[in-house]
Amino acid sequence: MTDMKTSLSSELAPSTLTTDVEGTSPPSFGHAMHRLFEFDPSYVNLNHGSYGSLPMPVRVACDKLSARVEANPDRFMRIDCIHHWNEARTRVAKLIGAETDECVLVNNTSHGITTVLRNFEWNEGDIIIEASTTYGAVSRAIRYLGDTSPYPQVSTFHLEFPASHAEILENWREHVRRVTSEGGDFKQTRKIVAVVDAIVANPGVRLPWKEMVAICKDAGVWSVVDAAHAIGQEVDINLSEAKPDFWVSNCHKWLFAKRGCAVLYVPRRYIQTLLDYIRLMRRIRNQHVVKSSIPTPHNYRSPQDEHYNGPQTFVKLFEWTGTIDYVPFLSINAALDFRQWLGGEHKINEYTHNLAIAGGKHLANLLGTSVMDPDGDLTLNMVNVELPIPGDIKYSDEVNSLLLNTLLVERNTYAAHYYHNGKWWTRCSAQVWNEISDFEFLADALKDACQKVVKFAKQ
Repeated sequence: MTDMKTSLSSELAPSTLTTDVEGTSPPSFGHAMHRLFEFDPSYVNLNHGSYGSLPMPVRVACDKLSARVEANPDRFMRIDCIHHWNEARTRVAKLIGAETDECVLVNNTSHGITTVLRNFEWNEGDIIIEASTTYGAVSRAIRYLGDTSPYPQVSTFHLEFPASHAEILENWREHVRRVTSEGGDFKQTRKIVAVVDAIVANPGVRLPWKEMVAICKDAGVWSVVDAAHAIGQEVDINLSEAKPDFWVSNCHKWLFAKRGCAVLYVPRRYIQTLLDYIRLMRRIRNQHVVKSSIPTPHNYRSPQDEHYNGPQTFVKLFEWTGTIDYVPFLSINAALDFRQWLGGEHKINEYTHNLAIAGGKHLANLLGTSVMDPDGDLTLNMVNVELPIPGDIKYSDEVNSLLLNTLLVERNTYAAHYYHNGKWWTRCSAQVWNEISDFEFLADALKDACQKVVKFAKQ
C-alpha cells in the first residue's frame, strides 16, 4: 500500500486527474481490501449502498486536486476545471453507452430527477406515474408538483415483493394502458411522465427497467429512470440501446466517487423514419425540455432577452451553477482509474454479486428466515433477507431507533432495515471488502436488535 500511496501523491498533470497505480497490484477481494479503505477496524460495513465508501486512492487524488484548487482558485475555477469536468463526462458517458454531450454532472440522483421534473411545462390533465416503492425524496418531489398549479395528477403503480420480472412487466403494461386510455377532454393533449426505478432502494431489487421504458415509448409516455444504484452495480449499461428519455445515477454509491455526484443523461433524438416522428411528436429533442439547471445558471437565455436566439446549449447550462466544490464531480476520473486497477466492472461485480447471493442465503439460515429472491433474478449486489420480527409490529420511530442504536452504536455494524409487504427486512450491500463471515457478524447483531424490538412491542 505504501508504494501505491506514494505514486498517487505525485504531482497531477495539469489537464487530467488519474490514480497512477502502474507497478502495483491490488489486494485480493475480501478483508484484504480493508487496507484500501478507511473504516473503523471494528466496523462491519454491509450498507455501502446508502452512502458509498471512498477508497483511499481516490481520496488521495481528491486531496491533491483540492490542494490545486486552493493554490490558485481563480485559475482553477475559470480555466482548469472545465477540462477535468469534460474528461469526467466523457469517461462516464462511455461507461453507460452514451454520447459525451448527452451527459452532465449533478449533485445526486434526487437533484437530477427534480431538475428534469421541474423543467416540464405542466398543464391541466397531465399525469406523473410513480411507484409505491419510489424513493422517498423523489416521491415527495412528485407530490409537490401535484400540489402545485396546474396540479398534474399523480398515478401510483403498486409494487410488492417478492414478484417476478414477468409479473412486474405484465402489471406495468396494464397500468400504463389504463392511464393512457383515460383522460376525457385532455386525452389528446396531455403529457404523461413515468418515473421508473432501475434498482429500487428498499427493497434493494433490480427491476426490468429497459422493458418498462420500451412499454412507455410504445404508449407515448415519457420515461425518467431513477438509476441511483445502477452505475457501478449494473454492468453493460447501454443507454443508446435502452433509449430512456432521462436517466440519472449516483456516482458516489457503487462507482466509488466522492460524495456527492451523479450523472444526468438526456439524449439527443434523431428522426430516422416517419414512424419515429409519429411516436416522438414533441419529444424529438429531449434536451430542449431542460431549459435550466437548478439553480438557474448565469448564462441562462430568456425569451424576453433582446437578442434571444434560442435556449442555451444543454451542457452549458450545467457547467457553472454557482460556486461549489467541484472535486466530487471530478473524482469520477480517479474512481474509474481505481476500478480499472481492481480488474474492471465485470470482475468487481462477479465477486460482489456472488457474495450477495451466498451471503443472503447464509444470513437467512442463521436468522431462521428466508431471502426475498430465492432464485436471484431480482438481485445484483444488494440482497434482501427477512428479519425475525412479527409482521404485526409496524414501523415506528421507536422501533427504528432500537434497530439503529443496537446495530450501529452497540454492535458497530449495519445493513439497511425496512418494513415492506407485511414483513421486516434487511438489505445487505455486498462490496469488494466483504466476506461471508461479515454476514455471520451481522446475524448476531440482528438477532439482538430484533429481540429488543419484540420485547419493546410487548410492553
